[in-house]
Amino acid sequence: MLVVEGLVKKFGGFTAVDNVSFKVDQGEILGLIGPNGSGKSTIFNMLSGTFPPTAGSIRFAGSEVSGLPPHKIINRGIGRTFQIPRPFRRLTIFENVALAGYYGQGSHSLAQANEAAEKALAMVGLPTDRTASVDGLGAAGLKKLELAKALATGPKLLLADESLGGLDETEMDQAADMLRKIRDELGITIIWVEHIMGVLMRVVDRVMVLDHGEKISEGLPSAVSSDPRVVEVYLGTDADATQAAAAEARR
Repeated sequence: MLVVEGLVKKFGGFTAVDNVSFKVDQGEILGLIGPNGSGKSTIFNMLSGTFPPTAGSIRFAGSEVSGLPPHKIINRGIGRTFQIPRPFRRLTIFENVALAGYYGQGSHSLAQANEAAEKALAMVGLPTDRTASVDGLGAAGLKKLELAKALATGPKLLLADESLGGLDETEMDQAADMLRKIRDELGITIIWVEHIMGVLMRVVDRVMVLDHGEKISEGLPSAVSSDPRVVEVYLGTDADATQAAAAEARR
């Protein structure tokens, strides 16, 4: 479904992503991990059209999409969430999601956008009541709203950006289960960027690890979590999470 070859992103003299290549098969959940500053968000920004690549190729569903603007990327079938939800506070929950559906899908009518919003809200467990306020949502609710907005655009590929941030342990498990449900019930392929490795490892099919803009490991969760290069990267910063992820992956 997605083929990325030799992806590079430079900001002046700084190389944020350096010659990264990978593939994602239809129906797969790929985990994308790495320390802060490793290039994860930059890759998401290139995949979603926010940043044009400096070099390399992004092919989605057989077509080149490198450098296309975000609205055209969405229309091709790539949707994304964001680490920090920023809903329109003057709009209701329903209106936020319907707006994403209307502009994300481009040619759809308002009635179709409303229908997409109802289905997306039902999937993530948020109220479909058109008067419900965004102000009543806590951290978990705002993360669900991000997912609903992305789903309303009708994606074939979902870029889930730190869906667990700010959640407690129970909410993390629920959010992880939600991503798997989206894949299993809607058939949506997912790339999931996350720092909470223990939870991610039990959900994803494969993992790719970045460090300083380079890919240092890729494979099954059990293999990646015990890769000496990965352990070295996380030692001193997230060693406990690395060992917990390894234990989770072996279950």
